[in-house]
Amino acid sequence: MRIVIKVGTSTLAHATGHLNIRRVEELCRTLSDLKNAGHEIILVSSGAIGMGAGKLSLKERPRDMATKQAAAAVGQCELMYTYDKLFAEYNHTVAQILLTGADLRDEERRGNFHRTLFRLLELGVLPVINENDSVATEEISIGDNDTLGAIVAVNAEADLLVILSDIDGLYDADPRKHPDARLLPIVEKLTSDIEKLAGGEGSSLGTGGMATKLHAAHIATEAGIDMVIANGATPENLYRIVSGEDIGTRFCKVKGVQTV
Repeated sequence: MRIVIKVGTSTLAHATGHLNIRRVEELCRTLSDLKNAGHEIILVSSGAIGMGAGKLSLKERPRDMATKQAAAAVGQCELMYTYDKLFAEYNHTVAQILLTGADLRDEERRGNFHRTLFRLLELGVLPVINENDSVATEEISIGDNDTLGAIVAVNAEADLLVILSDIDGLYDADPRKHPDARLLPIVEKLTSDIEKLAGGEGSSLGTGGMATKLHAAHIATEAGIDMVIANGATPENLYRIVSGEDIGTRFCKVKGVQTV
């Protein structure tokens, strides 16, 4: 299988913004093992701004564009250093690809991304993709990495997209307000009733909420790709997700649509 895994800031970092070392180590070990088993892995990683804010000792996620870009420049270095070090322990090479909305909207630039991505996979490399937050502005921003994950999955002609977050999946009510809320293990079709279940924004360090994840589900399933939302607190659950077990919420690809 060709699998795109998107990890959110809340999965990678503590509330302080500093790296959650134990969890990132578990994530890299699990992805390395899945790769050893023959799967092609693409990692879409948030965290640059959040980790940069932590490293710069900012008390909260920056709001002005200049500070966001500065924090992203600092945090992206830490992210890639960490990924390179941890994946190298399992003899896997990583590559960094930073994108903006303009790269994906322009046909020629999107083609360049597509060719680079497929060549990296042919070479056995594990691509790590993030939005280029240090230069992106509102005019050229993708907006959130849930959407980026779905776009990457489509361009990669992936078999599966997994979004790891700080929530177990999609519930029939907000579990933070309704203790009896029920997790939906499978969503066969994205209907207006399903979309109404999306709540507000995500964590204080991240940008995504359930609404962005449902938008990503639309992109992926319409392209013939299953998508799973699961809690990133237990990266080893990826084994079970890849095996088809009911972990989190699985959004089923639109029937009749075939990936290339």
